[in-house]
Formats: sequence, C-alpha cells, structure tokens
Amino acid sequence: MNSSFSPMRRFPLTIVALLALAPALHAAATRPNEPVATPAPATSEVTAASLVRVNSTNQAYDFFRPWNKKAPYFRKGLGVVVEKNRILVTAELVTNSTYIELEDPVTNARVAGQVITVDYDSNLALLAPSDENFLKNARPLALDKGAVVGDHIELLQLETNGLVAQTPGTITTIAVAPYPLGQLALLTFRISSPIQSRDSSFTIPAVRDGDLVGLLMRYDSRSQTADIIPAPIIAHFLADASQATYQGFPRVGLGYSPTRDPQLRRYVGLKDDGGVYVTAVRPGGAADKAGIKRGDVILAVAGKPINQDGEFDHPLYGKLTFSQLTSDAKVGDKVDFVILRDGQKQTIPITLEAVDRGSIVSDPYIFDKQPRYLVVGGLVFQELSRPYLQEWGANWPKEAPQRLVALDAFQDEDTTPDRGKVVFLSQVFPTASALGYQDLEHLVVSKVNDVPIKSLDDLAKAIATPKNGFHKIEFDDDPPIIYLDAVESEKSDAQIRQEYGIPELKNLN
Repeated sequence: MNSSFSPMRRFPLTIVALLALAPALHAAATRPNEPVATPAPATSEVTAASLVRVNSTNQAYDFFRPWNKKAPYFRKGLGVVVEKNRILVTAELVTNSTYIELEDPVTNARVAGQVITVDYDSNLALLAPSDENFLKNARPLALDKGAVVGDHIELLQLETNGLVAQTPGTITTIAVAPYPLGQLALLTFRISSPIQSRDSSFTIPAVRDGDLVGLLMRYDSRSQTADIIPAPIIAHFLADASQATYQGFPRVGLGYSPTRDPQLRRYVGLKDDGGVYVTAVRPGGAADKAGIKRGDVILAVAGKPINQDGEFDHPLYGKLTFSQLTSDAKVGDKVDFVILRDGQKQTIPITLEAVDRGSIVSDPYIFDKQPRYLVVGGLVFQELSRPYLQEWGANWPKEAPQRLVALDAFQDEDTTPDRGKVVFLSQVFPTASALGYQDLEHLVVSKVNDVPIKSLDDLAKAIATPKNGFHKIEFDDDPPIIYLDAVESEKSDAQIRQEYGIPELKNLN
C-alpha cells in the first residue's frame, strides 16, 4: 500500500527528474550534456495553435516556520488546448501558484490564467484564461487512447520564435507506477526519446498523428527515457472535471503481497496458480467497509483473474497491476472482488470511494494552503506531513527524525480505528514559560490536560482547560510529561508575536 519515492531533482529550468516505474528502474535526472538530436519544425497536424505558453509564479510555505512563505520561484511550461476552452497542464507546473500568465505562441498575446480543476494525485490541472476570446483561434487536441508499446510518438516543444519543434520517441513500457506528488499508482507510459532542454518545457505534450497521447512528467537525460501521463488517465480526469464536483481517482484501501512462496500458498489453502495475500486494510476505506480482511486472498477483480504478483491481462497493455481495474473506474462504481477466506471462495462487491484526506495520518502533499500549526507558551505544535519531512532535503528518509519518518512510511499499517493525525512538538522558542524545554523537538504528543490528542483541533480545545493553572503535556517518548504555567504561557505568546514578528500563533484551517 505504501510506495516510496525519492525527492525530485529538476531537469534544467523545466522537466522533473525521473522516478521509478519499479524499484529496479529508478534513475535520477541530471543536466543533459550536448544535444543528441535537433528536432525539425513540425509539419504534422499539430501547430502552435494547439499550444499555450504557461508562465507560473509559485511560492510555497516553509514547513519549519509554517507562518512564513519561502522565496517565490518560476516555472515555464506548455499547456495543451482541450475542449471547452480549457488548457491542460501538469499539476506540478502550477503547484502553490500565486500568478499564472498565459501566452499565445502565435500572436504573443498574454492574459492571466486561473486553475479551474487540479488533481495532485494524477498530476493534472485545467486552466482557463481570464479573457474568453484568448483561445478563439485555438485548435483543441483530441485524445489518442489507443497507443501501445512500440508506437512512435512526437514530443512537442516551442522554439523562441514560436515554431513547434518535434522530437521523436518510442513507447517502450506501459505499467502502473506511483505518480510523483500524491504517490497514487496510475497507468504510466515510458518512452525513449533524446529530449533537449528548452524554454517553456516543464510540461511537454506527446502526440501521435496529431492527437494527444499524454503529458511528460519526468525525464532522465542519461538514459534518455521519460514517463508520461497517458491519454486514458487524462480522459478520466477531464470527464470527472466536467462534473459539478470533482471526485478524482478512487482507491480501494488495501495492501497485499505476492503468493510465490509455496509455504504461504499451502497455509492459506491456495490450490490454483493465482492470488495475492491481503496484508493491510485501511480503516474506514472502501475495502474495509465492504468486509475485506487481512489474510484474505484476492483471486479476481472485476472478472479478471489475478496472478501471484497481483497482475491481470490487459487487452492492450499486457500484464498490469490489478489497481488499474479500480482506478479506471469512477467513484461510486461497484467492483467485484473474488476472495479466498478460510478455504472458501466468496465474491465481495466493493463500492469505490474517493480518498478521505482527513483520514490520512501523514499527508503526502500540502499545496495551495498554509500548513496547520499551534504555538502554546513558546512550544510549536504541528501535524505530521511528508512536506515537513522533505524540508531535510533530497536525503530526507535518512536525515529527517527517524521516528517521524517511520510513522509516515508505515501509516497504512496502523489499523487503529479513528487513529487521527500525528501531532508533534516541532520546536521551542526560548521563552520564560518554556525554560528548560528549549532543546525538545520532534516529540509525538499523546495527551494534553488528560485529553487524547488526534489533531491540532483536539490540542487547541485541551489548552483551553488547564489543570490547576498548568498545562500537562504528555509525549510518546522521553520526557513523558512536561508542565507549562498557563498564565506564563499567555505572557510568552504575546512576547513571541512581538519579538519574532509572527502575525498569528495558530492556523487551524
């Protein structure tokens, strides 16, 4: 259920580093050396009228100091004009955007843009121009959902003079793999292509015979391979975005392991060749609600037999992980799971659900909003998230506090009902009320004033009722308990706002 991913390094100015389709394929992006091939001006049906330059100003929050923002940065990419006067880009291009500028590569006309729909799990976003006439001469691209391994495609970039440059590529692998932001495993095409670094190339469209095959999301210049978000994923996103409420890609909420071990197969009573062993079920998830349990063996999904590695035979793409059968469906659809339990086969229909972000112990991403925090008497409390851990840099799995890294990595193995968030003490300001506690950091909070803490909201309520004039704060580690004088804490809070220039001592939104 958990999928690890490495922090991304950027292809110069633009293209994100390659993450693995599978652990054995992992590679890191590096700056390209000499150009390998020079794309010729486009002569196919695709012209600059189907493309839009997208210039995004982005500014993220500092998770070490969640009341502050970091320095702004800029990204330039290509948007693809699709139906209904919308522009399709990767979500990464406009993450934490403060201003988006759209530029017509033919006329050089510029207007402001806004994000209409964004899905960080599928790494896709739809933009709209502030002037509805901006796209009056545009030529929307249709989707090509029939591309398979071996097909030749073209990657589109724009020269500074507005001409379309095409770089040939070949689809080499099709698999279900983690996407870079939310780590949801979705259909991914890997292509081989000698892409050059160009201005406005953070998002690069891939086309075949004038139709959109996908959008590039990561590239490895050493092996000259790239991963693209394919047309079937884009089609799912666009169809959902046309509804009144965007639901996103459904999740079942379970983890499994292969059954190649003959002893395991004998233990669970498997006599056929296929099946995978359920190792974890997310509390409150779709599988949990349907009655799937740890120790069940999944034999078939949506009528497709599942092999020992959790794969089924797709009519176009060959063997794919069975999660493709559920992510390809819509929220609210019912999918039949055939399982083996106590030696007996049974069919369990699972009603697919959108992920409940409030039930996630440690968020894989927090974009477009301020992180939650609460300062009490100089003690800074936060809720665990992967962006906080990623503040330690590219090697955060080793450099960040290991207790917090473990809680993030193994969060789906916690089957405690109503488990809530991980609230922790991140740092301590040197104040009179916190005297002696200034070296404490990264301690997980269990109780405050005898109230169990499962969110910052719980902590804020507990602080309102001190015990005999003191706040009693309990941790899962050493020291197990500390006390704060409630009156001195309020004085320290006023001091912190003045001396450190913190506008607000809490954000619970």
